[in-house]
Amino acid sequence: MTTQDTTAADIGTRFAPSPSGDLHVGGARTALFCWAFARGHAGRFVLRIEDTDRKRSSGAAALGFLEDLIWLGIDWDEGPELDGGVRGPHGPYFQSQRLELYQAHMQRLLDQDLAYHAFDTPEELDAKRRAAREEKKAYRYDRAGLEVPREERFARAEAGEPHVVRFRTPDRPIVITDGVLGEATLPAGEVDDFVIRKADGYPTYHFAVVVDDALMECTHVLRAQEHFNNTAKHLLLQEALEFPHPTYGHLSLIMNPDGSKMSKRDKDKAVRAAVKGAGLDAPPEGIIDAEVFSNWQADKKSQLDNDDLLALAGALDVVLPEINVRDFRRSGYLPEVLCNFLALNGWSPGNDLEKFDNAFLCEHFDLSRVQKTPARFDRDKLLAFNLDAIQSMSPEEFRDKVRAHGEAYHPDFVARLTDDQFDLLANASHERSKTLDELYRGNQWLMTPDEAVTWPVTKAVRKAMLKGEPCGLELLEAIAPVLEAADSFDAEALQALVNEWAEAHCEGNLGKIAQPLRIAATGGTVSPPIFDTLAILGRDAFRTRMRRCIDSMKASMGEGAA
Repeated sequence: MTTQDTTAADIGTRFAPSPSGDLHVGGARTALFCWAFARGHAGRFVLRIEDTDRKRSSGAAALGFLEDLIWLGIDWDEGPELDGGVRGPHGPYFQSQRLELYQAHMQRLLDQDLAYHAFDTPEELDAKRRAAREEKKAYRYDRAGLEVPREERFARAEAGEPHVVRFRTPDRPIVITDGVLGEATLPAGEVDDFVIRKADGYPTYHFAVVVDDALMECTHVLRAQEHFNNTAKHLLLQEALEFPHPTYGHLSLIMNPDGSKMSKRDKDKAVRAAVKGAGLDAPPEGIIDAEVFSNWQADKKSQLDNDDLLALAGALDVVLPEINVRDFRRSGYLPEVLCNFLALNGWSPGNDLEKFDNAFLCEHFDLSRVQKTPARFDRDKLLAFNLDAIQSMSPEEFRDKVRAHGEAYHPDFVARLTDDQFDLLANASHERSKTLDELYRGNQWLMTPDEAVTWPVTKAVRKAMLKGEPCGLELLEAIAPVLEAADSFDAEALQALVNEWAEAHCEGNLGKIAQPLRIAATGGTVSPPIFDTLAILGRDAFRTRMRRCIDSMKASMGEGAA
């Protein structure tokens, strides 16, 4: 068979993830490119869930994929819906629901002797693989299954004897034509008789994907380069089943800046390093199960599940590297920025253009500008893109987006503030925010009850509060009654009041009193602009904290003198 001829209206692409975990950004980029190619050619984009691996597949993961794609702005013409419904004429779109279709096409191959039942036991196959290794040869299946007479094979399979089905690979070279990588030829004998139905009755990836791509009329298959060698098997199956060849385009991998593969193991490594640095032999109480922690520590190759990993990272104050789309959502990146950045990781619009939206991508995306070499995921550049996008928002847009992010990921924080307090915090944080999450991570002082704030005497706190003549603590004690008697506690009024006081008591040096005020209010040396900080906290809360801070600092001075 030859590659099918298509007009723009005939073009169909698909994204077919395996639901064994969260959507990796590499998978998201594949979905983005497939979607953009279809949209740019007025074609169809199909979402299919490849869940034939029963041990690894998860319904929750499949649902998460749908949610992540919607968040990214990627819609589909055919596929499952969030509400459990189905859209499109080629369903079902879960492979586990298409077994009868696969069996019908499998039977065609068996009847034509293009495939055969094989009854080799796992032990027999392992022995042959070991022998090949000892002889330093590549293992190739020896067609032992064909030594069983045809009628006997069918009879034993019909009787329920455990077996697999293998495709009978023709003994000839296989030419792969790829829209990104060009042409490659696999010599005869490179592909052995591979399994197309497993012993559990489920089709292998190779068989199911070929049947589904044909029946769902996918004319273009864009996928990761790691699938390139699989293409030879798929071309052979298409010929045997008399299916047209789609146009293939294999996309380069996305790597870390150091050249290592971006993997969820990166997160596990970060937490392991923090555990080792803290010298922990057991998890912090109530964070994760002690036995789970112990088993994880004992097996360096094992990985904690995502919830336990997040819980332990939070307890150890570890910032995890974002790997999956959900990580970037949680970290406060904007979907349009992530799409823009992912598109640049493997495709170039030309003319040194870097900033564009999804509509531009759909209009201009084509395979000729897809890069062959691995992309390096520059997190600093992504963060800069996100900062630029946030800075371009109106105050109202930023407030709405940052509040929606908080309601999703920091509900207790949002619930603790009044609407007026939140609006003040959003306005004060806008210019400083690189992500939607920074407002929450950087202002945890608002979550601490006034009676529970502490003032550790760090080097920066000691310098601001206990050094100089007069020291910051003395200035704070002097200004306390002035602030407590202030007519208004909004930022503008406070600025005028403190500036006037600083002229009289600090030779006009506002910095001498600003940092002691910040430390009293927050327990630390970092916050939004000081007058916004005081206004957000409010008169009563600030008074309580200020008086407690003065007492705490005096006690520290006494201890130091002692």
